[in-house]
Amino acid sequence: MIKKNRIPDLKRLNYAQKYCLGKTGKLMLDTRMLSPGSRIGLAVSGGVDSLVLLYVMWLRRRILPFFHELMVLHINPGFDPKAHEALLGLTGELGLSAHVEITDFGPRAHSDENKKNSACFYCGMLRRKRLFALCRQYNLTHLAFGHTATDLVSTFFMNLFQTGRVDGMSATEPFFHGRLQVIRPMLLVEKPMIIKAARAWELPVTENVCPSAHSSTRSDVENWLEDVFHQAPRKRTNVYNALRKWQLAKHLVPREKTPPDETTSS
Repeated sequence: MIKKNRIPDLKRLNYAQKYCLGKTGKLMLDTRMLSPGSRIGLAVSGGVDSLVLLYVMWLRRRILPFFHELMVLHINPGFDPKAHEALLGLTGELGLSAHVEITDFGPRAHSDENKKNSACFYCGMLRRKRLFALCRQYNLTHLAFGHTATDLVSTFFMNLFQTGRVDGMSATEPFFHGRLQVIRPMLLVEKPMIIKAARAWELPVTENVCPSAHSSTRSDVENWLEDVFHQAPRKRTNVYNALRKWQLAKHLVPREKTPPDETTSS
């Protein structure tokens, strides 16, 4: 059973929890991320980012003034067949439905089947395809990932270094001719704040036992960035602020203005 103090409570949040909830809510509002009747699949791996996403979206459902549904989607890559057990207990306590599936995607990505791509890319591709299929199966309108501002920054530099593209990570993006909207509600939240919130909620974070977890291109870029930021901490603030503003500007939806009273004489 989940400890009572781990069930999210709007009245008992510390600074990190409020920060995650507030930043997520602002992004959702500014981009008109959801609408009445939305059916959201939450891609929850069991890592710290996705578990905080689960809690934040559960709380935001109590705040938003319209009805929408949440469903947990978990794709176990196959390295640890029991890794999802804590997540199942958590979703049950929160009263959410869940689809949990054990696959062989991880071992396949590290086998001779995958000779052209990195293991992380291949496994991620297989998991995304399966998540898209589950969204169709359950008639979901949105698929939410727990990507953070840290992911936005590392993705920007990965695209720049590997493909020469100036591109980041979309906060909201249509797929399949608009039938599914992929959303990243926590894209403006920094990783350290997420970790603090997870600790305060005592979330059952699953250890990543993938053999490539710490030897991927993304981890190389993140380590390089940490070296740069460590030498000049101000650079971290500047880079994060610049990329968040740049990415958000692509998605902002203009607020509706109240039309002037036509009966008022000038």
